[in-house]
Amino acid sequence: QEQLVESGGGLVQPGGSLRLSCAASGFSLDGYTIGWFRQAPWKEREGVSCISGSDSSTGYLDSVKGRFTISRDNAKNTVYLQMNSLKPDDTAVYYCSASVFGRAVVSSCSPVDFGPWGQGTQVTVSS
Repeated sequence: QEQLVESGGGLVQPGGSLRLSCAASGFSLDGYTIGWFRQAPWKEREGVSCISGSDSSTGYLDSVKGRFTISRDNAKNTVYLQMNSLKPDDTAVYYCSASVFGRAVVSSCSPVDFGPWGQGTQVTVSS
């Protein structure tokens, strides 16, 4: 079964760090644009960061630039999201997904260009 599984979420204090992992099973991530998205209660799902499968170019939501870093390890069939200097506003369920549309969707990093969706991993930033 082809699927992406998110892990690495948890409870962290403001200013702390987490690293999320998006592991693929049943298929190779190589060549796919992969994105991280989040959805907070009562809010729309939004793109956090995307990385191209062709040249590893990246895009970030303005509010996470300088704090979050997306990377991929095709040998491990995994994409990571390193999150530093976390804020309470970062609290959400985080999802990863793949797109067949290539690097063209990296800058916009919109959920409409990605799918399907897994269970996600909860990130809670609170003191």
